[in-house]
Amino acid sequence: MAPAQGWVRRYFKAFCKGFFVAVPVAVTFLDRVACVARVEGASMQPSLNPGGSQSSDVVLLNHWKVRNFEVQRGDIVSLV
Repeated sequence: MAPAQGWVRRYFKAFCKGFFVAVPVAVTFLDRVACVARVEGASMQPSLNPGGSQSSDVVLLNHWKVRNFEVQRGDIVSLV
C-alpha cells in the first residue's frame, strides 16, 4: 500500500503546482490580452451571423489593442 500512496502524493503535488501556476497565467491572459466570445443575434448582421439568428459566430476579442488605444475605423468593438 505504501508505494501506491507515494505515487498518489507525488501526482497530487505535481497537479497542485501546475494548477496554481496555470490558473493565474490563464486569468491574466484572458483579462489583459485576448479572449474568445460567441456572437449571437441579428445586431451584427451582415458582418457576423450572416445566416440569421439560428447561427452564431466565434470571435477573438483583442484587449491588448484597446488598452493601447489602437482602435481604428472599421474595427468591431464589444461592450459588456
